[in-house]
Amino acid sequence: MYIDYLLNHPNKIKEVAEMIYKEFVEKTGSNMTYEDVVKYFSNTKRHAFPITVIALENGECLGTVSIFENDLKIRETYKPWLASLYVKPVHRGKGVGQKLVDKTIDIVKELGFRTLYLRTEYASDYYRKRGWTYVETVSDDQHEQIDILKMKCI
Repeated sequence: MYIDYLLNHPNKIKEVAEMIYKEFVEKTGSNMTYEDVVKYFSNTKRHAFPITVIALENGECLGTVSIFENDLKIRETYKPWLASLYVKPVHRGKGVGQKLVDKTIDIVKELGFRTLYLRTEYASDYYRKRGWTYVETVSDDQHEQIDILKMKCI
């Protein structure tokens, strides 16, 4: 298995868009369409946000993660953000997610940032056990409680 930039694998854009659309867009009731998500992932970059990487093995996309400049409008001073971490269910528990996160931290360091943030509604314990530090809990525009965590990238 290896991690690479999505922009190097344009044939995987629709697959990544479908994973993210089903997991993070449909479930939130967002107005974004699947086509909007495809367009978004068609424009990810390597040295500027948004950045998306994928885990590949034998040509199969196992999972993905993105880096956004901002993933929470009410906290615009926190930059950048780990976002949309998703591993296909059949590949969970095999370290794919951690390798995606590790690559994200490496990219953020290369770009000169010292801190990486993330938001989560349900997985605070997962991230805390992996070295992330709790920052605060906020309410989003739908009044859902969101934990913000950070990782020092030194």
